[in-house]
Amino acid sequence: MKKWLILLSCFLLGACASMPPPRADGLFNDQLFSAPSQPISAAEVFAISPPMRKFLASPEIVHQMHAYGSQRGLFDALYSKGQLRLEYDSVQTRNAAQTFEARSGNCLSLVIMTAAFARQLGLPVRFQRVLMDESWTRNGDIYFASGHVNLTLGKKMTDADTRYDQSRLMTIDFLPPEDITGQRIADLAEATVVAMYMNNRAAETLAAGQLDDAYWWAREAIRQDPNFLSSYNTLGVIYRRHGNLGEAEQALRRVYEREPNNTVVMFNLQAALKDLGRTAEAQALATRLAQLQPEAPFHYFSLGMEAMRAGDFKAAKALFTKELARDPYYHEFQFWLGIACLRLGETDEAVQHMAIALENSTTHRDHELYAAKLDRLKAQLPH
Repeated sequence: MKKWLILLSCFLLGACASMPPPRADGLFNDQLFSAPSQPISAAEVFAISPPMRKFLASPEIVHQMHAYGSQRGLFDALYSKGQLRLEYDSVQTRNAAQTFEARSGNCLSLVIMTAAFARQLGLPVRFQRVLMDESWTRNGDIYFASGHVNLTLGKKMTDADTRYDQSRLMTIDFLPPEDITGQRIADLAEATVVAMYMNNRAAETLAAGQLDDAYWWAREAIRQDPNFLSSYNTLGVIYRRHGNLGEAEQALRRVYEREPNNTVVMFNLQAALKDLGRTAEAQALATRLAQLQPEAPFHYFSLGMEAMRAGDFKAAKALFTKELARDPYYHEFQFWLGIACLRLGETDEAVQHMAIALENSTTHRDHELYAAKLDRLKAQLPH
């Protein structure tokens, strides 16, 4: 049975921002889980490490701050090709210090690290969620829906005399401008950003099979911001995978009561009810879910993979193409469409799709896999 989780699910917050948070009483059952393998502390999320302080104090960075002002100087220091050389990598959500050390991270990691540097420089920071359609990814049999966050930097009064006009706010985003132009935004509290970070860590450790750690991350996410509903969903999935079905239902119902049309929570709740033997309730939820979401994310992709295993590459190509119509740049869809084309002898088309998969890969592992496959395909083309 597939388990769905939500990462960075900012879109759940809008409908409940003015409502009191769900009750967290009775949700935590610490006795069911071993102690976490590492300390979990909100204070570490934005903490500045000694190497980060050294970076800010370097003569080159100090000169940039003086010449261009703190806003532009910080942006250039972090994201200029010739300096820190940060890269996007979705494999793990990192805190500020870890992101700086790795020189890579997902959008939330990069937001957190940038905010930590900005605050060290005395720059006001505003976190924002971008109100856009969620994107779907997967890790094994766990499916993730992801929203998007960015941040805006204010100015320091001491920057007023620089040769650049610092009167305007500067928004730093890690998506191409064309992807966010015209999108609505909403402010996020710092507590929500911390909860997002911890919820991501819960989901990532769950995907790695570390259920005990996943529980403690989800628990702390709820403690940091009880209004961030994704954490309750994550906790429910952890309980279910741990075999605590009653606890799973309880956590999922806290979200369902607030978000009765939340299809992700409906899926997880109906699965938990089915496991509990409450077939009629589960079927009623499944029926309503089918009305709200006739075609689940990855539906055609899953059918395409079945066709691939059956050796029906023509059908697989058609199904992967149908899935790509819903998410044209998801790397895994492009990769497998390229494989289907290759099996059909359509090498030129296979190369095109593999190149798109490579361009849109979000982890170093996938990038290396697609690059190697693309090189082999290109070697087969006539010169």
